[in-house]
Amino acid sequence: MLKKRIRILVDMDGVLADFFGRRNQMLKNNPGIKFPQSQYRFFAELEPIKDAIEVFLFLSLHFDVHILTAPSIKNLLCYTEKAEWVLNNLGEEALSNMSISPNKDFFKGDYLIDDNDSGKGQDKFEGKLIHFHSKTNNWQDIKKYFIDTYPEHIQKTA
Repeated sequence: MLKKRIRILVDMDGVLADFFGRRNQMLKNNPGIKFPQSQYRFFAELEPIKDAIEVFLFLSLHFDVHILTAPSIKNLLCYTEKAEWVLNNLGEEALSNMSISPNKDFFKGDYLIDDNDSGKGQDKFEGKLIHFHSKTNNWQDIKKYFIDTYPEHIQKTA
């Protein structure tokens, strides 16, 4: 019997990449810059959230995983820089499964992992929203949730 392919949409900023750590550090170092995310290379040089890369790649082996990130109107280069970050940190397959949209409720999925629960359509998303916050959640918890919820989807390896 074929099992349904579970689709997981994953936000980038604050979930995969440490947007807030970089922004806060730039504000501390350059208090005159009101919007650090407006600076060239801001998005391309974000650090990954702890365990995000490993767990994202693990989930991608067993589920239909896509990146769904909103653009920054303060930096139109973010489209290219976010794509560069995904390519460099997650690879070409993840890049081919990436969408940039200010409206997350336009997309279909079983799950949306996002650090916000509203503002970009998260509250209207038809699937289940997993509200991620790097101070109260971690990627190992996300991995355990999907293993425990869908053990039949986890391919056993020798």
